[in-house]
Amino acid sequence: MSERKVVEVSTQEAKRQNEIINILAQRIKGKNLKFCLSTFGCQMNARDSEKIKGMLEQIGYIQTENEDEADFILYNTCCVRENAELKIYGRLGALKGKKRKNPNLIIALCGCMMQQDVVIDTLKKNYKFVDIIFGTYNIYKLPELLQTRLETNENIIDIWDSYQDIVEDLPDARKFDFKACVNIMYGCNNFCTYCIVPYVRGRERSRQASDIIHEIENLVADGVTEIMLLGQNVNSYGKNLEEPMTFAALLKQIAEIEGLKRIRFMTSHPKDLSDELIEVMASSDKICKSLHLPFQSGSSAVLKKMNRHYTKESYLELARKIKTAMPNIALTTDIIVGFPGETEEDFEDTMDVVREVGYASAFTFVYSKRTGTPAAVMEDQIPEEVSKARFNRLLELVNTQGAEILHGYVGQTVEVLLEEVSKGNHEVLSGRTDTGLLVNLPASKELLGQYVMVNIVESKSHYLIGELAK
Repeated sequence: MSERKVVEVSTQEAKRQNEIINILAQRIKGKNLKFCLSTFGCQMNARDSEKIKGMLEQIGYIQTENEDEADFILYNTCCVRENAELKIYGRLGALKGKKRKNPNLIIALCGCMMQQDVVIDTLKKNYKFVDIIFGTYNIYKLPELLQTRLETNENIIDIWDSYQDIVEDLPDARKFDFKACVNIMYGCNNFCTYCIVPYVRGRERSRQASDIIHEIENLVADGVTEIMLLGQNVNSYGKNLEEPMTFAALLKQIAEIEGLKRIRFMTSHPKDLSDELIEVMASSDKICKSLHLPFQSGSSAVLKKMNRHYTKESYLELARKIKTAMPNIALTTDIIVGFPGETEEDFEDTMDVVREVGYASAFTFVYSKRTGTPAAVMEDQIPEEVSKARFNRLLELVNTQGAEILHGYVGQTVEVLLEEVSKGNHEVLSGRTDTGLLVNLPASKELLGQYVMVNIVESKSHYLIGELAK
């Protein structure tokens, strides 16, 4: 199907779902019906939940954080780690009693976990009280699925095994007025041997640059000054377009949007991070000097088994190039400990990379088997006690290094976008620097959404403390 036909189909589908939203609103609005939405997993899921929330609010539901008072409960699920799935099953067990007491309660599940046949089989067998089940490819169909449920009183399972349309022109509800996430692509082609994402989110599909630019321009007109561009691997953006373009070229176009102050993005795969991207980042004042660059393991042998397509040496060379071009950049990363076959020498290679690169922070994980991935059936699975001991050593190094980097900011004056009121102290606001570091400072909540200059006076383990500059 040509790109023009895809756009036409997507526009028609968005129109159809919006018409259903209007029909449902006549039935729901004014009845004080409430929904409770729980989101598990990554920022892609969080972005999907903004869309879900927007659609439900347009229909007439009112959000609540209390499941006990909800008329509609929806879990947007994650399956990257087994613990995430176990948490969902545990919460579903508690919902069974709620459904028994209130048969009119609607329970829905969506997201990555739903794309697995074994999960659907389990739900059909043990959780028959779940009313609506849908996956990652058809989030936009929620209004239609809800309408069908209300009209037929039948359980709805709508799981697709591949992507059909990118449908974006539907209501969404952003968490912040002044910053927003924008999907630039969906899916992943990398098939890392430990990762289930390509199987549950499909192959890479890039959005048209013109659609992305138009969405960001509308957000800026609505008061947004900071954008986070999202994709499983943003560095491979544009490869599947009819007229291919690079992620760096897209960034240059976005940076030209008047009124936009900050541009962030994630996640970057090291194998696709180009010299062009480094040059564009270094030359733009709008592109934040923070970069999430997962390396997963410092061992070239383990990286090969992970199907990561780079070596320890090539990753370190890439990190050097980035830091040479942008000396003040804050690098963050993901690291897996205890991958099948990992030796003590392999683990020391991981520690070497951490020491040499110097990360502001890192997401560290003990390897978790995911059924359906090649790594799950590899020989030499690492004993849990060995993995945990290595994990603790790594965590100590990462935390020590991060604390040292934060301490280096004491005495500096930095620009901070004030984002939230502190949960522990309502007279304290929190925000982030251009480099993505968290800063807490006493300030009036009237400054939320503003960029302010802050003197850093103290550093803690994971954040900075500052004062408004005079």
